[in-house]
Amino acid sequence: MRITSTRFGIGRVALGVTAALSLLVVSTGTASADPSGASEATITIEGGSLGITVPTDTADLGTFVNVVGGDSVSGELGWVTVSDARSPAAGASWTASGISTAFTPASGLAIAASAVGYAPGEVGQLGTAVVDTHNQPDMTAVVPVVEASAITGDNSATWNPQVTVTVPGGMAAGTYTATITHSVL
Repeated sequence: MRITSTRFGIGRVALGVTAALSLLVVSTGTASADPSGASEATITIEGGSLGITVPTDTADLGTFVNVVGGDSVSGELGWVTVSDARSPAAGASWTASGISTAFTPASGLAIAASAVGYAPGEVGQLGTAVVDTHNQPDMTAVVPVVEASAITGDNSATWNPQVTVTVPGGMAAGTYTATITHSVL
């Protein structure tokens, strides 16, 4: 009996394969599918943002030796970068501005923000834009420091401003600290 059941199993497998081959031949013979096909696909790109990054470390603008009548001291603030990923339309623009507080000591008289000057210096840029810089001798109010116009697409600008503080004569010895704030619109 074992021989019979084994032969029956083999015969059954052979019949199954033959039937599958017959169906395959029929299906292949009647198909008229195109040998290529195309599918449409889409993506959506949303505009990014306009932002500014500024140095986070305290900038040491230098040491001033007090003289009769005063003098000035200056140094680099650190790298400021505007990144514009809004995918703006041709002709768009942005303006980076700055403002300073007074330079204040731990105690005593402060050096007014009107004595703080800002010079952006050379601006490195990526993308297409016309970039203008503005040296500002007085940082009491929000003033433009770098502007980009005639923008086409994404862009960025980077600069390391020189900050100059005109120190009046008779100031007390000590460390004076101010906050210089940047913004971009």
